Amino acid sequence: GFIQGDIPLTENPFRELAEKINLSEEEIINRIKNMQEIGIIRRFGAVLRHQKAGYNTNAMVAWLVDEKDADRVGKLMAEHPRISHCYLREVPEEFGYNLFTMIHATSVQQLHDTVEYISNQVDLKSYKILNSLKELKKVSMKYI
Repeated sequence: GFIQGDIPLTENPFRELAEKINLSEEEIINRIKNMQEIGIIRRFGAVLRHQKAGYNTNAMVAWLVDEKDADRVGKLMAEHPRISHCYLREVPEEFGYNLFTMIHATSVQQLHDTVEYISNQVDLKSYKILNSLKELKKVSMKYI
C-alpha cells in the first residue's frame, strides 16, 4: 500500500516514500516497475482534482448507441479531453440509453458546447444530459 494514496509533491517523492518505510529509493522504484511488469499496476499517474482546477460543471450524459457501433463510438468519446469516464452498460429496454460519459467543463455553456460537438462528431442525436447537483461522495479506490 505504499503507493496507493497520494505521493509527496516534492522533487524526490520516491526518496521520501522510501525513508518512511525503511527502503532505498531504488528499491521503491524497482518494486513499482516490477508491479507494472507483472500486471498488478496497470497505470501510474496523477489524478486531477477537477473542481480545484476550475472544472466545476459536470454531467453524466446518457447516449443511445446502436450495439454494432458501441465500441467505435465509445473509443472516440473516450479520447475526448473533457470526458473522464465512458461506460457501455446493459439497461432496461424502456430506458434505452446504453453509453454513459462523464463530462467536465468550466461552465454550463462549455458543457453544452462539448455535448453538441461530441454529438456531431459521432453522429448521435439521442442523448440525455444528467447534470450533477451535488457531490455526495468521492474517494479513491483502496485495495487491501
